Amino acid sequence: MLKQRTIKQQVRTIGVGLHSGTKVELTLRPAAIDTGIVFRRIDLDPIVEFPASAMAVGDTRMASVLIKDGARVSTVEHLMSAAAGLGVDNMVIDVNAEEIPIMDGSASSFVYLLQQAGVEEQQAPKKFIKVIKPVEVRHGKGDAEKWARLSPYDGFKLDFFIEFNHPAVDGTMQRASVDFGDVSYVHDVARARTFGFMQDVESLRGMGLARGGSLENAIVMDEYRILNADGLRYEDEFVRHKILDAIGDLYLVGHPLLAYYTAHKSGHALNNQLLLALLEQPEAYEIVSFDTNEAAPQSYLRQMEREWSLT
Repeated sequence: MLKQRTIKQQVRTIGVGLHSGTKVELTLRPAAIDTGIVFRRIDLDPIVEFPASAMAVGDTRMASVLIKDGARVSTVEHLMSAAAGLGVDNMVIDVNAEEIPIMDGSASSFVYLLQQAGVEEQQAPKKFIKVIKPVEVRHGKGDAEKWARLSPYDGFKLDFFIEFNHPAVDGTMQRASVDFGDVSYVHDVARARTFGFMQDVESLRGMGLARGGSLENAIVMDEYRILNADGLRYEDEFVRHKILDAIGDLYLVGHPLLAYYTAHKSGHALNNQLLLALLEQPEAYEIVSFDTNEAAPQSYLRQMEREWSLT
């Protein structure tokens, strides 16, 4: 059967919060069967635990933020994306500040941490949320319209379109499609960095955001061009990062999805609303497990062989 997974051993890193600009210490720890992903603010007394859940998302300005009893843990999407990409079901994440460190602006540092910790199977079936009826959310009209949709699919596929009307972005591919039966998360998604515009920096910092942003942890653009000396990691890095974010946002549903996600100019808010819309319609999904590999979606088996190695 396809089994649940956790990490083998505790690992730790230190970084800076993208929005807070503060130094953050992060520790990943193994967790028991059916724990899910749990964030803990160990700097608070008493410690506050935040189960990774779509219903716990209380703020989506520039990041996915979990809120409980007035406490927050922000920018969880890149670490959640890495956990989804490497098939980690159960893990405890200790953090001593209100924000997960941004590292290099992608999920690659978190992938490295998880690989360093190693992954091991647990004696319980892996649970999937299988979408059996399309669910969609839309906002705005005309040029301002944005939408996101989940449709039935025997695997996990994402198709994303962005539109920023900026020469540096328009000069790259603005649509990307990733099917994890064929594409490597580690090599083809995880390294895509977050991005921002110089003209937005002052207004964001006035809102208490982007205080830790720099050329070391984001793609930064002025009115015309990319300012990073090393350029882009992928020719479609902008839209590929939106896919990276969506993988993390969608993993807040609590289990890996068997679904086809399509989106037009979506973001953290719309992704969260899509999950809430799904959960509000019990007839639109079912929770499934697979007793044998033969019964499981072949795309997940290929992903396991390629990325979920037990090291």
